[in-house]
Amino acid sequence: MRALSLIVLLLAFAIPVAGCGDDDDDGGSGGADTSASTTKTEDGGGGATSGGGGETLKISADPGGALKFDKSSLTAKAGKVTIEMDNPSDLPHAVEIEGNGVEVAGDTVMKDGVSKATAELKPGDYDFYCPVGNHRDAGMEGTLTVK
Repeated sequence: MRALSLIVLLLAFAIPVAGCGDDDDDGGSGGADTSASTTKTEDGGGGATSGGGGETLKISADPGGALKFDKSSLTAKAGKVTIEMDNPSDLPHAVEIEGNGVEVAGDTVMKDGVSKATAELKPGDYDFYCPVGNHRDAGMEGTLTVK
């Protein structure tokens, strides 16, 4: 009887503990859009993916610590657009979209993190940049053309 009581007691503690923990697999970017989308390469989009949830444009911070992205121009179709920035650098970085009344910033992330900025965009030109410190002024910016 004592063994049965011990098993019940252990299960009483094990079940609530098993439910604890962080099930986010977004690399710590907190609040990131994790909706699934079908991937296809867009012509001229520079690493674009598209699907039912809009269009995702992928960029990366310079892994060597230079204050620049791997792309300085992006193209997307009007609608929901996400810029997803990988950060292989030891410096903190983020991505922000600004222009035509839009200003949306992704989370600041450390090395190996992903920052995402998503907005409904109309045709026109927008800036994308890193809003951390003086990174934009140092050249960590680009132009997003929405058609």
